Amino acid sequence: MKALLIALALTQATTGTSLPDLSHPWSLQECIQWALEHNLSVAQQQNNLSQSEIDQNTAQWSWVPNLSASASENWSFGRGLGGNNTYERGNSASTSLSLGSSMPLFDGLATPARIELARLNLEAATKDLEKVKDDVSVSVAQAYVQILYNLEILDVAAEQVAVDSLQVVRLQGMLDNGKASAAELSQQKASLAQSRLSQVQAQNNVRTALLDMAQLLELPQWEDFRIQRPLLQMQSIPLHSPDQIYADALGIRPAIRAEELRLQGMDQSIRIAKAQQLPSLSLSGGLGSNYYTNFEGQGFWDQLGNNFSQYVGLSLNIPIFTRFSARNQVRSARLNRSQQELQLQRSKNALYKEIVSAWNGAVAAGAKWESAREAEAAARDAFELQQAKYENGKATLTEFNESRSRLVKAQSDAAQAVCEYLFQSRLVEFYRGVPLQM
Repeated sequence: MKALLIALALTQATTGTSLPDLSHPWSLQECIQWALEHNLSVAQQQNNLSQSEIDQNTAQWSWVPNLSASASENWSFGRGLGGNNTYERGNSASTSLSLGSSMPLFDGLATPARIELARLNLEAATKDLEKVKDDVSVSVAQAYVQILYNLEILDVAAEQVAVDSLQVVRLQGMLDNGKASAAELSQQKASLAQSRLSQVQAQNNVRTALLDMAQLLELPQWEDFRIQRPLLQMQSIPLHSPDQIYADALGIRPAIRAEELRLQGMDQSIRIAKAQQLPSLSLSGGLGSNYYTNFEGQGFWDQLGNNFSQYVGLSLNIPIFTRFSARNQVRSARLNRSQQELQLQRSKNALYKEIVSAWNGAVAAGAKWESAREAEAAARDAFELQQAKYENGKATLTEFNESRSRLVKAQSDAAQAVCEYLFQSRLVEFYRGVPLQM
């Protein structure tokens, strides 16, 4: 056993994956933090960001001259070029060494545009990462609220089991005293069995919700996973108008900023395409030398010194006719920019729809809670009255069970309304930059 623990510890140290601390219930903030550190979607987007950083580094170094070295060995049989630059008959070998460099002096300003495009792409990738983190945070909050709702329903089910259990005990005593029939006791036992079945289903729903949360968090183990259960109280949050929320969100939502950056990048792509229609100028230079085995009178180092040469050159390329490829590249770049404008507007429309949907959901949940609260209070009063009448023999078991069912539904509706309002109202504030919290 000790060896197994040591092996697990070594494996943990090697992989660098931290194990979750499940010794205490997790708050919403802890769940979100763990998800941001371990969620696979976040990790994938982080890799995309790293690739954008590499692309930017590549673009920034494109101004620097390159440097390359080469060496070659040639063997000639029969008539071939000798060291004195004449053709001779015989076997010979030659060695060539060179070092060269080149750099663009002017390429139609394509290089500055590529550097700026890489910078914009990196900034857009950063915003994409922020968007993924926001999406994960919202998903975690939604899963968290679902667990809270299922726990509330479990409490309701447990309360009904307790009520039915007391009624079974009561009827059993009445049956023993001859004041109740066996049919009434059997009917109440059936109601108790149904309540216990509902409790088991509620417990299963809680475990399923916990499993969904654990999978969202990428927890390596989840059997002991629990969440903190705050007291669910209806706290009215002043909601701004959807248009005001949308105006605030446009300046801070990473999804919108990412599309705006990509639109700016399309302007750079147009400049890059236009640069293909302009002349380009490049500078090159190098060193070289040769050695020939059939060149009598000079050794290896002497020949390398005597044959040593240097060169510097300028290369000018003027595009005259490119079969319309340069022109079509400009057209394509402009079309891509138009597409990006549509994508930006589509993202804005989607954001506005999300905000209005969350705002409507919060308003509807608030109104639903008001109705559900009144319905629950009325159902509880009716149930207590019906329970007293039943215990005094003035109501039937069927009437008692119907009253209890109405109370259970009212309690469930009230719990659902509170959970919906908590999530939707905080989601509305989240669009304005307020962190998610319960």
